Amino acid sequence: MSTNRRHFFAGSAAIASAMALPAAAQQAAAPAAPPSSAAQAPGFYRFKVGGLTVTTVHDGFARRPVQGFVRNAPLEEVQAVLAQSFMPADTLTVPFTLTFVTTPQGIVVFDAGNATQTGTATNGQAAANMRAAGIDPARVVAVIVSHFHGDHISGLSSADGQRLFPNAEIVVPATEWAWWTDEGNVTRSPEGQRGNFANTRTRFAPYQGRIRQIADGAEAVPGIRAVAAYGHTPGHTLFHIADGGQEMMYLADITNRPELMAPRPEWQIVFDFDGDMAAATRRRVLDRAATDRIRVTGYHFPFPANGYFTKDGQGYRFVPADWSSAL
Repeated sequence: MSTNRRHFFAGSAAIASAMALPAAAQQAAAPAAPPSSAAQAPGFYRFKVGGLTVTTVHDGFARRPVQGFVRNAPLEEVQAVLAQSFMPADTLTVPFTLTFVTTPQGIVVFDAGNATQTGTATNGQAAANMRAAGIDPARVVAVIVSHFHGDHISGLSSADGQRLFPNAEIVVPATEWAWWTDEGNVTRSPEGQRGNFANTRTRFAPYQGRIRQIADGAEAVPGIRAVAAYGHTPGHTLFHIADGGQEMMYLADITNRPELMAPRPEWQIVFDFDGDMAAATRRRVLDRAATDRIRVTGYHFPFPANGYFTKDGQGYRFVPADWSSAL
């Protein structure tokens, strides 16, 4: 018997056997239907820095037009850089990611996220993802704030003024605090950022008596040290984490999407308070991260928002860290 005939009869027998099965058995043998929900799996990821456990938690994303996002480059150049990373030419997706560190003193988190869903932005997902990660906001001992843009501090308090991290101390850069708490600076700020003054009052109000200001170079908690990175805001600050001979840096908003800003660190975006200073700071920080091969997390990096920078021509390139199922 030829090979083709054997395959034909084998296939016919299998079909006949399946047809002879009771309906219930056929249903049990059928492949499972795909889930009906459009929701993704919970967004959290863990890795180690020395003996410290770092957990990144996704807070959703927003979308913005590409046109006008970079202030000092033609749209066509911006679109060409986006195309190199297979990103759309017309719309930029901006993720939000909180970085938690479990320290001997307790859990600390860098920045507080958005807290609520607004407009067409699918943000405000941190609370659900914290629950999935087993992180209780009542166990957070410190919220370490990099700067006072709304997507970084609105998650401190609810719409009715309740603390969303009820037992936390709030650690803030002194330079940032001095700017946004002085109403005399309103007219000295870009028009698009003047709303930060009112939001600062609102979000920090429930934490009166729990706010600690720190200077550049000071420890926020043992092992976590402030690194001034001014320009994106007047007191924009990064944080260096070290334990057991290992290190990482939380880069906050040193870039927005790194695929866009790292190759062209001289570019200035619509959210930069002082564009020239922000660009100079960006190049300095990325050069340090690349030269010293420091693992980093970033607030607007593609989730799980951790990896490395390497020098690439006149700019830099973000290299995501390997994903691992075990710590």
